[in-house]
Amino acid sequence: MTDDRWRSPLGSRYASPAMQSLWGEPHRIGLWRRLWLALAEAERELGLPIPDDALTEMRGHLDDVDLAVAAGYERRFRHDVMAHVHAFGDQAPAARPFLHLGATSAFVTDNADLLVMRDGMRLLLGRLVAVLSALQGFAERHAALPCLAYTHFQPAQLTTVGKRATLWMQDFGLDVEELSHRITTLRFRGCQGTTGTQASFLDLFGGDHERVRELERRVTAKLDFAQQFAVTGQTYPRKTDSAILDALSGIAQSAAKLSGDLRLLQHEGELLEPFETEQIGSSAMAYKRNPMRAERISGLARFVISLQANGAHTAASQWLERTLDDSANRRLTLPEAFLATDAILVLATNVAAGLEVREDVVRRHVAEQMPFMATERWLMLGTRAGGDRQALHEVVRRHSLQVAERVSRGASNDLLERLAADPAFAGVPADALRAELDPAGYTGRSARQVSEFLDEYLRPLLARARPIAAAPDGAEVRV
Repeated sequence: MTDDRWRSPLGSRYASPAMQSLWGEPHRIGLWRRLWLALAEAERELGLPIPDDALTEMRGHLDDVDLAVAAGYERRFRHDVMAHVHAFGDQAPAARPFLHLGATSAFVTDNADLLVMRDGMRLLLGRLVAVLSALQGFAERHAALPCLAYTHFQPAQLTTVGKRATLWMQDFGLDVEELSHRITTLRFRGCQGTTGTQASFLDLFGGDHERVRELERRVTAKLDFAQQFAVTGQTYPRKTDSAILDALSGIAQSAAKLSGDLRLLQHEGELLEPFETEQIGSSAMAYKRNPMRAERISGLARFVISLQANGAHTAASQWLERTLDDSANRRLTLPEAFLATDAILVLATNVAAGLEVREDVVRRHVAEQMPFMATERWLMLGTRAGGDRQALHEVVRRHSLQVAERVSRGASNDLLERLAADPAFAGVPADALRAELDPAGYTGRSARQVSEFLDEYLRPLLARARPIAAAPDGAEVRV
């Protein structure tokens, strides 16, 4: 029997299996059970009479949840957390009297969300490292290859292919900095009770405030967090979600900039994204080689950037100690933002690792514009030969505009020949003008900037990021 329900393309086409599993229901409920276990262990360590067999049974059923059984309970109770309390209790009957002791639903739902997002950010950080590593090799190989730089998408002066790549890399480097900060400073919600007062835990421990504080410290440590929020309402501050979505939006912005540049450069024929042997660019136009990976990055990036506003609005609209209008929105926004960002970085890694530089095209475009680039130096040559600088400037301006008009209509660039023949430049041999047409003399510090960027910024940044990043899987790009 076929399933005729709509399926999100984030699951069926774009996001990696690793990110999908992180946000999947079995993983989430496994985290809930680990949270219940950590709470029970800490409560027992601090004196509550929870028997050994209760903890043993809980440990034996962390990853074998029966979702169908839980769904049956939820249809009865209309409460997802209590449905899973009962389902867990069926499998661990000795633990049933102690499950969820002193806790509210947010103890498992919020803390699990934080665990999933921390692991999701680590996976995204690993993917960022992979993108930057691929671009690093690209920048090194092409550090000194002169190419046209553009302002307003009009030819400006020269840069190098490698230097341009460092602009993309710096954007992604800022994302590494931000994501690393979010991972290392992420706080645990902890054991705060129904409205954040910890009243239920204070009752459990007979009014002993220090044991309640120690309970929270122990549970926080068991889940491998360095710190918890100092205070909460029923939920952790939704500004945390907003800040994380800011970081994901930043990644999307960087990727959109990269993909937009690639689309422009592929149109110019200078830089092409990978294209597989049997890939079809168009169902009608068989000759086409479309930048579909870059286009998909652009589309997904637009989606992720749009999701950031949900986090901001949700943080701004929470009432007092908690309101439930965050729930439905967060169930959609958080996983979709992570899955779409994951898909973006899988594509970006594939593109960065397979970029094709058409060096002959790059050189031809440079050669077509080089006479314009050389005009300032030609002006200096004419001045040194005894010419009037202002008069020479007018000659250069007049000829340049005429040649630019001709070039725009498909003619060759004959600016050098025009100036060499002009009486104003009579004291400057054509060979002297021609000697100023070497593109390598117009790229400034570009090649050195590449090596300095890699040595002084990128390599130290990646060395700091790798220990907290998750190694990315070899996720397949589904074209």
